[in-house]
Amino acid sequence: LLPGFCLILVLPTAGKCGECGPGYASPLDAMRGPREEIIYIPCIYRNTGRGKPDFLATVDVDPESPTYSQVIHRLPMPNVGDELHHSGWNTCSSCFGDSSKRRDRLVLPGLISSRIYVVDVGTDPRAPRLFKVVNPEDVFWKCGLGYPHTSHCLGSGEVMISTLGDPAGNGKGGFILLDGETFEVKGNWERGDETPPMGYDFWYQPQHNVLISTEWGVPKCLGYGFNPGDLKKGRYGRRLNVWDWSSHRYVQAIDVGEDSAPLEIRFLHNPDAPEGFVGCTLSSAIHRFYKTQRGDWAAEKVIQVPSKKVEGWLLPEMPGFISDILISLDDRFLYFSNWLHGDVRQYDISDTRRPRLVGQAFLGGSIARGGPVKVRGDEELRSQPEPFVIQGKQVAGGPQMLQLSLDGKRLYVSTSLYSAWDRQFYPDLLTDGAVMLQLDVDTERGGLAVNENFLVDFGKEPDGPCLAHEMRYPGGDCTSDIWL
Repeated sequence: LLPGFCLILVLPTAGKCGECGPGYASPLDAMRGPREEIIYIPCIYRNTGRGKPDFLATVDVDPESPTYSQVIHRLPMPNVGDELHHSGWNTCSSCFGDSSKRRDRLVLPGLISSRIYVVDVGTDPRAPRLFKVVNPEDVFWKCGLGYPHTSHCLGSGEVMISTLGDPAGNGKGGFILLDGETFEVKGNWERGDETPPMGYDFWYQPQHNVLISTEWGVPKCLGYGFNPGDLKKGRYGRRLNVWDWSSHRYVQAIDVGEDSAPLEIRFLHNPDAPEGFVGCTLSSAIHRFYKTQRGDWAAEKVIQVPSKKVEGWLLPEMPGFISDILISLDDRFLYFSNWLHGDVRQYDISDTRRPRLVGQAFLGGSIARGGPVKVRGDEELRSQPEPFVIQGKQVAGGPQMLQLSLDGKRLYVSTSLYSAWDRQFYPDLLTDGAVMLQLDVDTERGGLAVNENFLVDFGKEPDGPCLAHEMRYPGGDCTSDIWL
């Protein structure tokens, strides 16, 4: 499609058809969208000992601006201890055919409180304001669910949020459905008696009549940090869970291995493509999932990050700990972060069955030279990487959440995973604060380079150092938009 032209979607789930609605007509059309100028990122105070509410930060990412790479606005939540985590939109490119809709509300679930905040980013995008609070009691009583995680807008105009468990903290994979205008809890998306034992992330693709969700772990165990003893007790996930999109029923489980903990899942952006990738945290593997000739779904491991033999750490072997993945809008590159090893990787996925490493950057991590961890065996590196220092600051933690510019040329990185795990694996994060970084991407041959002029230091916040997590652009991005 040429810039400025509309694609009118005539689909039962696309809402009222008409002029261009929110988002973009196609992934390639989105790549021609405007450059990002601001980014929203939730900042967490839970487990830092500061007793402050989490807040939504607005960061200036316009290099022509006098406040470039600075926090220009903070919206504190009205409660303490929410653990803001991932966010989503009230409407996105799945509603592109409906000109009555606007992408003007950011949905912010509290992973621990089960409270859901709806933020008005339309009135003044540079100074968001609170629009509505969905109380946890509504989620508990109407859905029997708790610990909300991923929020996606639907073509129907509704908002759907996956959960990790039930209100008591037991594992249970389910979905909360919100009205896209009032944000009242409508009930559960899923139907039938059978549900997965755990939940986490999800992606849907109506053209293939499928939704696939992932599993992290049992919420009441995760809340205390990572206990290796939980691995053999079935408290971490190992399945991709397949749902029939039209009937809302759980139909298949794909086992990706014991102690794998599959987290972030991404279909290719092309809505015709019956395949995608999932990152497994504990096993440090990337699996390609795909539709078989029989019409069901399967998975195959296509990338394995080798563990390193170490001394001075929790276990004798340290996994890479893949914590986030994303795919460029043209479906050419896959990116993921190794939170413990400290590197971000770029793979060419032109051949989805044989990804090829084309870019890598070390941004901290647990194996840096001079730290408490000594690497005694390494299949990939000849020596431990140097500590990562930018603008005179040695970065605590490792690369975690990722967000890519629409044109694919800038990759943003934050360093906090989850406050209980930050405290355990990177205690300096709680005293130094997280950071937000930016990598320049070579979109021709592949390659990653740190932008030395960009650093958002959340250790300098007015209320003290905080933990910054997932990033969103007002106009949508490659992890929140789904094309029908």
